[in-house]
Amino acid sequence: MSFNPKIKVADWQGKSVWLIGASTGIGEALARKLSGLGARVILSARNAERLAVLSNELPRSSPLVMDFTDSKAVEAIWHKACEAAAPSHMPEMVIVNAGSYEPMLAQDFDLARAKQQFEVNVGGPLNVLAQVLPAFAVAKRGHVVLVSSVAGYRALPKALVYGASKSALSYMAETLYLELANKGVAVTLVCPGFVKTPLTADNDFEMPALISAEEAAEHIARGLAKGEFEIHFPKRFTRFLKVLGWLPRSLYFKLVRKLL
Repeated sequence: MSFNPKIKVADWQGKSVWLIGASTGIGEALARKLSGLGARVILSARNAERLAVLSNELPRSSPLVMDFTDSKAVEAIWHKACEAAAPSHMPEMVIVNAGSYEPMLAQDFDLARAKQQFEVNVGGPLNVLAQVLPAFAVAKRGHVVLVSSVAGYRALPKALVYGASKSALSYMAETLYLELANKGVAVTLVCPGFVKTPLTADNDFEMPALISAEEAAEHIARGLAKGEFEIHFPKRFTRFLKVLGWLPRSLYFKLVRKLL
């Protein structure tokens, strides 16, 4: 069996997608994009009002309010998502997009805020994987999409906690791919650069290669259509970061410290 199956998603008609973190930003734009392509989108987030408004605008969508840091809530909503995915009996794709972003410098370290970011960016996805992976493994089908960040590539200023949490998520995606590639379950890692969303609105620095949430959704849809494992964008920025990542630490530190 081929170790590197390219599971291309070009035809979304009737496909059931559970999208977690769907109420704003990239999640909302992606929900609109996939619904427009014909997918049945099951929308989850904490904000019930925004989910209801979005669901009313999108055909074949279902709002399921959920705090994914609550493992019991995730378990209950997973069963509801499976019911909403009928007739397929469970979503064919699960996109874990929800996350927390808060810049933090070492000299401003706050333990409570740090733990909260890890609870959302790592604990939340783990709660989802605890439900999804056993079901996909038994069915020998399914597609897991984890939305990480280019901040997880290597250390960056002001990303002490956020970058570490996203690095953990990227590591999980790579491991899942290695272990599930021959078992019928697809895994995709999404690493956006700077995207104009409510989470980045308070940044006090110029964000290079800033794109809209709608552009981000287009990049993700195109990457899924090509069967890419890692979807990173915008490439004029992410490729530069990848090149930086190949540098030895001494040179990398010298270059990046200039950003402080």
